[in-house]
Amino acid sequence: MTKSDQKQASGPYGWLCFLLWLSVLPGLSQTIPVGVESRRPIDPISATARKQSFTYAVKDSIPLGLDVYTTGDSLTTRKKPCVLFVFGGAFIAGRRDDSLYNNYFNALLAHDYVVISMSYRLGLKGVTNLSKVNIAPLEKAIGMAVDDVYDATDWILHHAGQLGIDTSQIILSGSSSGAITVLEADFNRRNSKLIASKLPADFNYAGIVAFSGAIFSVDGRPKFGISPAPVLLFHGTADRLVPYEQIRFLNRGMFGSSSIARVFKEKGYPYYIYRAEGLGHEVSVLPMIDHLPIILEFLDEFVMKHKPYQIELSVNDPAAKPMMVLTPRELFRKLQQPK
Repeated sequence: MTKSDQKQASGPYGWLCFLLWLSVLPGLSQTIPVGVESRRPIDPISATARKQSFTYAVKDSIPLGLDVYTTGDSLTTRKKPCVLFVFGGAFIAGRRDDSLYNNYFNALLAHDYVVISMSYRLGLKGVTNLSKVNIAPLEKAIGMAVDDVYDATDWILHHAGQLGIDTSQIILSGSSSGAITVLEADFNRRNSKLIASKLPADFNYAGIVAFSGAIFSVDGRPKFGISPAPVLLFHGTADRLVPYEQIRFLNRGMFGSSSIARVFKEKGYPYYIYRAEGLGHEVSVLPMIDHLPIILEFLDEFVMKHKPYQIELSVNDPAAKPMMVLTPRELFRKLQQPK
């Protein structure tokens, strides 16, 4: 185990860092130009793509929508794999059609995937009582988002025929809070949690692609009742917002990508972790612009061909400039700045 693996935030102070992220991130997204340092421009959605919008559920009188992107002959009988994407925004903000995701969606479409980007209930929007001793709103927000992912999945299963989707190849993907949501969704499913019971008994996700995510557990280090889906984890080693390692207080904790990778390695589960040395929370977006070949390779080898690989890639790119490497103190100062 390396020294970086041994460094773990714990106790109320670690929780305070994470909770500060939840309260400040939407404002930071307007002041820090995430994606500006990418080597590639952000493209428009491909002109060959067909976009259809649907409502998959109505909850709390709020219609929840999703966008279905397809290419090629809509009358083809060949079923295609599907990526269900969950946007980021600290469970407070965000859009399923944010242009930051265009390059990612285009790459998937070009490789014959159906792409579905979903909206979900933002469980921390308007919440004011979140604190280091009251994380119940956070737990509820994650649960709400996961429940919405299951409902969107159920909608896909019922409409797979008309959309040309292979229901055995539904992959979850998410950024930041969306990455937390998709990792949590598979974690709950593989542990037969009650919240996952609305899905068919024989259904499991085919893979997970997570950009700066974590698993929230109330039972200590994550354990899986049955083998989890193969997972691709991108994370900056200097991410102070969503933990690269873990934040733990007693049995409750947020277990980040490095912690998840250790569990997968010990148990022999297939995984691929991309450790962006010295980078921060910008890794929740940049791989969707700069590292598309890695994503496509993972989907081909791990998901489609079921290769049981375990890959750990640590990249220290001197040309990459950290943009979102903040300490709890710096976050606190930002919160205190006049509006």
